[in-house]
Amino acid sequence: MQFIASTVSLTVDDVAASQAFFTTHLGYGVRQAAEGFASLSRPDAIDVVLLARGIEVLPPGQRDRHADGLILAFTLGSGLEEQEKRLREAGVEITMPLRQEPWGERLFQIADPNGVIVQFVEWVTPEQG
Repeated sequence: MQFIASTVSLTVDDVAASQAFFTTHLGYGVRQAAEGFASLSRPDAIDVVLLARGIEVLPPGQRDRHADGLILAFTLGSGLEEQEKRLREAGVEITMPLRQEPWGERLFQIADPNGVIVQFVEWVTPEQG
């Protein structure tokens, strides 16, 4: 088996709002889009498919669910502070300000208009206690 791509599908109430957020603030491009559907990609990250809540392509038991309880995380090589500042200045909701965990993870989180949590991470050498 050979995978040629990886995609996460997110069920949201307003596909257009999330599509605009991902293309404007996260650098995604639109591969395909139709009513209640958008396929987004960028060469250095996982593809994202946005599906409108209630759309028939979803299994019946999942049509009414939202993309909640998950975090879409992106690891950066550098520039975490600059990205937080850029997004904050653009009016993006910062749901968790920049912080560093004892195990060496530096991170901050934002939310898209549908409440999808996106986390940006850099790894550093953990603090020695």
